[in-house]
Amino acid sequence: MSEVLSISHDKAGHRFEAVVDGDRAYLAYMDLGQQTLDIYRTFVPNPLRGRGIAAALTEQALAYADRMGYTVIPSCSYVERYMERRQRQVAKG
Repeated sequence: MSEVLSISHDKAGHRFEAVVDGDRAYLAYMDLGQQTLDIYRTFVPNPLRGRGIAAALTEQALAYADRMGYTVIPSCSYVERYMERRQRQVAKG
């Protein structure tokens, strides 16, 4: 993605959000307690798809979880695939 993306973290709403061209994309999670986050949904409106926004939201959420010492449960299929790809890249690197 070549554009600069501004991602905000709505802690009360348990979401990471980005507004691009008036459309809102988000990643939603539940804090299950005991240092565990369940990331259960990513949503990118049709006009914004293919621009790397879901990946950027996921990266921000995973970075937050790492900083805070959380374990992540990837209930969202996109996040699950993202984490699998990242794990393979780390293993190769």
